[in-house]
Amino acid sequence: MDVSALERFLPDERATGMLGADLALALRAGDVLALEGDLGAGKTTLARGLIRALAEDPELEVPSPTFTLVQAYEARIPIHHFDLYRLSSAAELDELGFDDAISQGAALVEWPDRAAGRLPASAVFVELTHERDGRTATVTGTGHVFERITRSLAARDFLVRSGHGDAQRAYFTGDASARSYEIVRDGQPLVLMNSPKLVLGPPVRDGKPYAEIAHTAQSVSAFVAIDRALKAGGVAVPEIFAADLERGFLLIEHLGSGSFLDDGRPVADRYAAAAKLLAAMHGRKWPSRMEAAPGVTHTVPPFDRAAMMIEADLLVDWYIPFLTGKPANDEIRSGYHDAWSQVFDLMERAEKTLMLRDFHSPNLIWRGERRGHDRIGVLDFQDALIGPSAYDLASLAMDARVTVPPEIERSTYDAYVAARRSAGPFDEAGFSEAYAATAAQRNSKILGIFVRLKERDGKPDYLRHLPRIRDYLGRALAHPALAGLKDFYRRNGLLGDTEE
Repeated sequence: MDVSALERFLPDERATGMLGADLALALRAGDVLALEGDLGAGKTTLARGLIRALAEDPELEVPSPTFTLVQAYEARIPIHHFDLYRLSSAAELDELGFDDAISQGAALVEWPDRAAGRLPASAVFVELTHERDGRTATVTGTGHVFERITRSLAARDFLVRSGHGDAQRAYFTGDASARSYEIVRDGQPLVLMNSPKLVLGPPVRDGKPYAEIAHTAQSVSAFVAIDRALKAGGVAVPEIFAADLERGFLLIEHLGSGSFLDDGRPVADRYAAAAKLLAAMHGRKWPSRMEAAPGVTHTVPPFDRAAMMIEADLLVDWYIPFLTGKPANDEIRSGYHDAWSQVFDLMERAEKTLMLRDFHSPNLIWRGERRGHDRIGVLDFQDALIGPSAYDLASLAMDARVTVPPEIERSTYDAYVAARRSAGPFDEAGFSEAYAATAAQRNSKILGIFVRLKERDGKPDYLRHLPRIRDYLGRALAHPALAGLKDFYRRNGLLGDTEE
């Protein structure tokens, strides 16, 4: 496998520490970063910047582990700092707990040549050499770790081009996709959105990859275009201050940190306010073709039958094998598709609008000091489709990340319906059916996604959400319009404790 390299000139200690912080933003558990360079080349300065960034503590004491050989730090990712200069043999790495350190978190290794081949093949090397009044950092490696580091350094280059080259960066949040977010502090806090182009993956159906069938946004242009349209429509979405559409970086407004939750529980009035915002959005026309930049447009795809089915199939592909210990057979798949066919007919007949797709508490900011719909900041809408208006209300009222009691689900639903009714003619019966259908489709999909995140991506924490999602699914299937689908789920034991 070819080894790649990149260089950075570091004029002073501040730049060296900043490089360490930029490297920290790319690290994940299992990563190893090997530091090379002569005495006085700046390894300790770089290590200090990296560890302080991971620990989110700019004043953290970071002593050199020259005599202790290893220092451990509790941080966003646990990290062990090894100095192998005094190591007499590579066998002593076992006594230092080297393999355990890598399994639990990341490792920073000075004098890596003393490890005698014990570093993983994915290790990335950073060599510091004196140059003029500063030093040059040469970063070499291969694979995903090096790619993440390259991406982090490209984000710094984007900030330089945007006039924020000296800004401090701090990890903010990630999600189930490849996107991540950072807080950028350079005066007022801003948000750096790191959204690499979507890797489509192999064909899964009709010669097309999953993301293409499900209409997942393939570049950051979708976010920019939809952001501009929503802002023009009076929705509180982030201002975009700088954009690199080709490389997938945005510098956007920080909408605040107010939550829709109180001590982890949903606040009914805030959910109702969000429902009223949805009602206002659904009462207007939205274009399907939106401009991201001069000459760059985004066409919002439809939530068509193929997208509905491939999402719902995640339950068959991942959740059923998890539940039963064996893959779903052809009979199950055929019966599942037949049961969903009538539901998709209902969804296709439903009122259509701009469907943001993930309109729930993690993507909503409560700004109680403001008035009206401006109290609700909206994030994460790049995957929007043209689909049933009921979908986003189901996403909100059956929030995948927090348990919404039935009474708050009902008050959220009622707030939406009342707002739509007061604005003019509204098909309440048709909306009720579409709400149940979209809630069933969405929660079936999420059961599969959460199992996939555990089985494929090594993220077992998502399994704790399964009982909640099963409960939501049971609520949705209680609607008489979904009787046939409910019967299939019950006969095949897919509802667990919510069967009745």
